[in-house]
Order: sequence, then C-alpha cells, then structure tokens
Amino acid sequence: MRLFFSIHAIDMISERELSTDWAARALVDPDVVEPDPKHLKRLRAFKAIPERDGRVLRVVYEEIGDYRLIFTFFFDRGPRA
Repeated sequence: MRLFFSIHAIDMISERELSTDWAARALVDPDVVEPDPKHLKRLRAFKAIPERDGRVLRVVYEEIGDYRLIFTFFFDRGPRA
C-alpha cells in the first residue's frame, strides 16, 4: 500500500506534531475503521498511539486503487486507549 498526503495533511504534520509513521500504522493495523459521514468515498481509521500516552489518532483517507490518499489526521480530543 502506497500512502500520499494532501497538502493539508502535510501542513498538519508540524503544526500538530504528528508523525507520518503513526498515520501508516493506523492504516496498516487500525483499531477501528468507519465510513466518513460527510464524504461517502472516505474512511476514518483510528489507532491508539502509545508514544502519545495512548491518545487515539484519526486518519481520514480515501482508497484509490493500490494507494491511500490521506486528507487529514489528528488526535481525537477525548478518546484514549
């Protein structure tokens, strides 16, 4: 699986102190995947990140052929593993 990041997602990496490795982990081995209610083609993957005290990372992406286009990713405000 190949990953591509939107400009917005790239901007969020430094602004939110995120790692592309965390996004990859969420897509390769998600805790939960659900459809995005606002965008019918997009999915939301959730993954607890131990390096961030178990906070849950949300990755919004779309499957396009053999790659995943990540639109945004961020830590959910409340959930923790």
